[in-house]
Amino acid sequence: MGIRPGWLRVDRRLGEWGIPKDSPAGRRIFTERMERRRGEGLAGEFKPIAGGWCVGGAEFRQELLEQVATPSGPSHCGASVQEGEQARAERLVTAGLKRLGWSEAELKTWRKGDRRKVALARELRGQTTMPLAWIAERLSMGSRGYLAWLLGSARKPKEKLVAQR
Repeated sequence: MGIRPGWLRVDRRLGEWGIPKDSPAGRRIFTERMERRRGEGLAGEFKPIAGGWCVGGAEFRQELLEQVATPSGPSHCGASVQEGEQARAERLVTAGLKRLGWSEAELKTWRKGDRRKVALARELRGQTTMPLAWIAERLSMGSRGYLAWLLGSARKPKEKLVAQR
């Protein structure tokens, strides 16, 4: 196999299992014990970490999500990625409301098609993968279809009417 790096300390792990020496015989005993333990069916013991990316309470999980700065790419999927994207989107909404000088309550009082809401929706759409339905609901902009129309019509340049001669 080769020489083990100096930083890799196996003596402690072997000692935890009552194996006094790092030798071929000691490693063989360790392997046998690990194989036996693997066959014991400890699925219940590892259940808390089997299906998720975070081990800890809700507050710790939220703290980690708030630190996610890298947007997900096309190869990323799953509930944990969606959770990270939603936390990112919430940060953008909070920053946008602060920029506008609006509170959460005020957000609901402005028209569904208010140009500032449309700008914030466009920002969310451009910087996150949140679906239109989520953005429309979060910004109190009506239905997903109405938001899609707003985003599409706001993108088109205003055509000037030219008189035909």
